[in-house]
Amino acid sequence: MSSSNNEYVLSESTRARFDREVAKYPADQAQSAVMACLSIVQQEQGYVSRAAEDVIAAYLGMPAIAVYEVTTFYNMYNQQPVGKFKLNVCANLPCQLRDGQTALDHLCRKLGVEQGGTTADGLFTVQKSECLGACADAPVMLVNDRQMCSFMSEQRLDELVDTLRAHAAAAKN
Repeated sequence: MSSSNNEYVLSESTRARFDREVAKYPADQAQSAVMACLSIVQQEQGYVSRAAEDVIAAYLGMPAIAVYEVTTFYNMYNQQPVGKFKLNVCANLPCQLRDGQTALDHLCRKLGVEQGGTTADGLFTVQKSECLGACADAPVMLVNDRQMCSFMSEQRLDELVDTLRAHAAAAKN
């Protein structure tokens, strides 16, 4: 597979993965596999480029704008490269009322990045997120679109960052 922001070439292995996803739906509903295809591309290259969206659209027989709408609607699709650890902090009202913005600001300050930015070492990307569905545990955040973290005080945020840094350092050795 060759890819850049301007080019994305569908490899045979990726095409086979797409084929398996499309086969799950009626023949005239290939577009139903759009989310799975986006996920496959993201697993392979770390994000979904506009060029990859265009290839997915052509593969599924749907307008490129329809693929783009899915990519931009869901937080889980990265539209540009992100750090090893993507930290999504909920910014909806229940979290805001329980220091969600404070948590987001603290994380950005601690890591030395603007919201949406990635640390110079490529370890962390900090993003504002829409509702994560755990309002009673506010403020909440999601690590790499998989691990929900609740009651994220400044102390808990510091501990999380330190743990993730240690994990990354151990993985290098």
